[in-house]
Amino acid sequence: MKGGTALHGEVEVSGAKNAALPILASALLADGTTTFRNVPDLADVATMLEVLRTMGCEAARLTGKKADTCEISIAGNITPEAPYDLVKTMRASVLVLGPLVARFGRARVSMPGGCAIGARPIDQHLKGLKALGADIHLTEGYVEARAKQLKGGMVNFDVITVTGTENVMMAAVLAKGRTVMENCAREPEVEELARVLNKMGAKVEGAGTSVITIEGVESLNPVDHAILPDRIEAGTLLVAAAISGGNVLVKHARPEHLDAVIDKLREAGCTITAEGGGLRCKAPRSLKSVNITTTEHPGFPTDMQAQLMALMTVSHGTSVISENIFENRFMHVPELHRLGADITIQGHTAVVKGVKALSGAPVMATDLRASASLILAGLRADGQTEVSRVYHLDRGYERLERKLRGLGADIRRVKERA
Repeated sequence: MKGGTALHGEVEVSGAKNAALPILASALLADGTTTFRNVPDLADVATMLEVLRTMGCEAARLTGKKADTCEISIAGNITPEAPYDLVKTMRASVLVLGPLVARFGRARVSMPGGCAIGARPIDQHLKGLKALGADIHLTEGYVEARAKQLKGGMVNFDVITVTGTENVMMAAVLAKGRTVMENCAREPEVEELARVLNKMGAKVEGAGTSVITIEGVESLNPVDHAILPDRIEAGTLLVAAAISGGNVLVKHARPEHLDAVIDKLREAGCTITAEGGGLRCKAPRSLKSVNITTTEHPGFPTDMQAQLMALMTVSHGTSVISENIFENRFMHVPELHRLGADITIQGHTAVVKGVKALSGAPVMATDLRASASLILAGLRADGQTEVSRVYHLDRGYERLERKLRGLGADIRRVKERA
């Protein structure tokens, strides 16, 4: 890619990856054919479909004009096992654990992998399932869970966990009696999963707050549902407009899901306005440095930290960025250094001093959001930037380089040299 072009025009946000993954897993809870629309075409989504197929489900993405639609059919025998070969590539595969033990009475799921950013353990998932009566053993790298009939109970998460909240919620909808979950994640994707479960016939209340109450039901029905837009992709595209000095309308971006990001972009000098069912970002002449602290929703999302750091590298002043959610989430910093950024790391904090210009260089993506931050920096850098290992990008962004090219960016994907 060659930097220096201000982005202009309109761009559409794809469906939310972090909603699609648990929602695809929720299809295990109902017989028949479930249809999900606005499903992003991502490597992680393909992995989840493959996990479902391995168990004996029919799970496919349609083609042509319905290429954003996935159909999942459950008929016949299901093998309630998610093998290591698949789970190691994507930790969200563990989301089948709750639905399997609730619906089929047993589950055997490999311990997860798929991420370079810290430990991200699943102990809270297991604590929640035990509270509902599941008998759980860890053997040879697999979680084995059994329960003839889950029973409602009290679940108090020790730490806020998005996938833990989702996994236990999916288990509790078929448990006998009432389940009360406390210290739950409040993300829009948790709300979206609850919306789908309720459409299936579940009785879930309080999703989007820290306390979720579920009255178990005997069975659920298949549904047809369109997945909400991806707030992290929307935020990334807003930052692309800002860092390039452009003016872009991000269609389908929902302001209520992006409050913390919008606040920081405005603080940096951007003009953000709601327009035509989306958000427009108009960059200022000169960006101002802002301080960022990542926290659980509705605070500033950790999944936008790397992108905002890229923006701060060319802002006027000094920015302090504190990462409170994940360890090892500054792996993009050495690569930004290669482009000329002035960043110092002190534990969980990065101090970013804005520079007048970045210079293009070969850089390497280390994880999903890091890859996005390097592409954003490349939009601004003088000369040519080459980002390798963009397979990380494909885990969470649907054809990002095409979307940026549609806004005027000089960017293309090439085969990596051996």
